[in-house]
Amino acid sequence: MSKITPQFDFEKAVEALKAGHGLSGQNGILTPLIKQLTEAALAAELEQHIESEDESNRKNGSTPKTVKSTSGSFRLDTPRDRNGTFEPQLVKKHQTHLTDEIERKILSLFAIGSSYADITGHIAELYGIDVSAATINAITDKLIPELREWQQRSLDSHYPFVWLDAIHYKMKEDSRYVGKAVYTVLGVNIAGHKEILGLYLSESEGARFWLSVLTDLSNRGVQDILIAAVDGLTGFPEAINSIFPETEIQLCIIHQIRNSMKYVASKNHKAFMADLKPVYKAPTIDAAEDALNMLATKWEKQYPIVIKS
Repeated sequence: MSKITPQFDFEKAVEALKAGHGLSGQNGILTPLIKQLTEAALAAELEQHIESEDESNRKNGSTPKTVKSTSGSFRLDTPRDRNGTFEPQLVKKHQTHLTDEIERKILSLFAIGSSYADITGHIAELYGIDVSAATINAITDKLIPELREWQQRSLDSHYPFVWLDAIHYKMKEDSRYVGKAVYTVLGVNIAGHKEILGLYLSESEGARFWLSVLTDLSNRGVQDILIAAVDGLTGFPEAINSIFPETEIQLCIIHQIRNSMKYVASKNHKAFMADLKPVYKAPTIDAAEDALNMLATKWEKQYPIVIKS
């Protein structure tokens, strides 16, 4: 594609992609977002605490500790006060783990589509009944500028690879657990590094919703995407090409496998998957084509639709 800058080294990007970090796990891509918002909330807690005390109290640096979450471990700098009376609430003094529920609520705050009331409600749920309404409002007012800055930040003009998918999870609301989805845009930049381009909230997934997401990416500076990996949602490729007409659409490997296995008899799942794995795990195009030919030789008569796919 002519619009990709000359500095782009495709092979280098692919190698960096293979070695890159995922969304979760040690050094996960989502971990810095959790760290950023947790530290901002603790800073707001401290400011509210100092305001409620006499004028002699002041901020007094921070204390670092390692906190573990399902998205990975990170260094958390907990703020201190001069008088030593501050007791952090979101992550308490000796707490070294974040629960999955807290982590997901923090991530959902970054999603575009959250109103002021939504954000305040999420924060109130994070803290429970132990924190006053004034503190919740103070924390909300502290976090919103950081959230908006991240949501509206400028993006690179070109991305070789972009994945558009959703993180599904259960969240407690009004004493019951409900299904939620945060729609995720994960990109690989020209240097081969992965980054979250955006997180979005929507009641339902559809081509019209993804069109609004792609429009947001365009408004924030993205001019072209080389390859977009998506699921099999009807109208998705058309939505992408309406904003980025030269982008090639690729069904992501996980969705491709799932869709293929729908047509394979359950008794053959294990054997078929064993023969399919060398295709999508192949280190080169030639090796992939050889593995695909072997797969076709064995299974094409039985499952022609899958082999064609």
